[in-house]
Amino acid sequence: FYLTGIALGPRGRLDIPVLFTPNTMKLYEAQLVIHVVRENGKNWPYEHAAKLNKDLKSITVAENGGIRGIRWIYPIHGIPEAPQQKSVSAVVRCRARHRVEQRVEVLLTGIVPGATAVPTGRNAAVVDRNKPVNIQDEVQVTPGFSTTVEFLYELQYLSDKIKSQLDSLVGIHLMQKVQDTESGTVTLIFNIVFAPNKPMRNAATLVVQCATGGIWKFPLLFIAVEPEVDDVINIEAAGLNKEAVVGFRLTSQRR
Repeated sequence: FYLTGIALGPRGRLDIPVLFTPNTMKLYEAQLVIHVVRENGKNWPYEHAAKLNKDLKSITVAENGGIRGIRWIYPIHGIPEAPQQKSVSAVVRCRARHRVEQRVEVLLTGIVPGATAVPTGRNAAVVDRNKPVNIQDEVQVTPGFSTTVEFLYELQYLSDKIKSQLDSLVGIHLMQKVQDTESGTVTLIFNIVFAPNKPMRNAATLVVQCATGGIWKFPLLFIAVEPEVDDVINIEAAGLNKEAVVGFRLTSQRR
C-alpha cells in the first residue's frame, strides 16, 4: 500500500511503524520504499547529471537533468517465532572430568517443508516418546547455521562469558528428523555431548530455524556435579608430638 502527502522538514525524523502478524511458520518478505520529492514540485539541481546512472533505483532523474526524487529501499524479512512453552528444561547432567552423551528430542509445530500449514497457536514442546504417531524417518545431518540445509540450529547462552566457557565443553549434532505425515509436525533428534572440567550449572537455549522461515526455541540446562576423588592420602604418625610428612605430585593441565 502507499501513503502520500507526508511533509518532513529539514533534519526531520519520520517514524514508520511495521506490524507483523504471521499465521503460518514461513518466511515473509517485503520492501519498504520511501520516495522523497520537494514540496514545491521543483527538481534538485545537479551539475553532474550526465554522470548519473540512469538505472539507479534510488534516484529519479528529470528530463532537464535535475533530480526529481530520491528513493530509499529497505528490505524487510518477517521470520515468525513459535511461542516458547513454559516447561521444565531438558537437563544434561554429568560429573566433572567425565563425558556424557544424551539424546534430546524436540517437536516443531507449524508449517514445515512438504507439510500442510498448521496455526502457530500450537506451542513447541518436548516430544512425548510414549505417544504413538504416524511417522516417516529421514536422516538429516547439518553442521550448524547454513543456508543450504533444511533445518538450522545453534546453542545460545545467557552471556558471552558463559558461551566462551561452554563452547569447548558442549557439542551438538542433529541425528534424525521424524515427520508426522498427518499433522505435519516434525521431531528433531539431537545428540548432545557434555564434557565439563569443573562443577557448574548453566542454562542454554537450543534455537532451531527452518530454511523456509520460522524459529523454535527450547530451554536446556547443563549441570556438572563434583568430580570423583582423585586419590586418598594416608599419613602415618611418627609418634606423639612428632611431625609426619608425605609427598605427592600435582600435574597442571594448563601453563
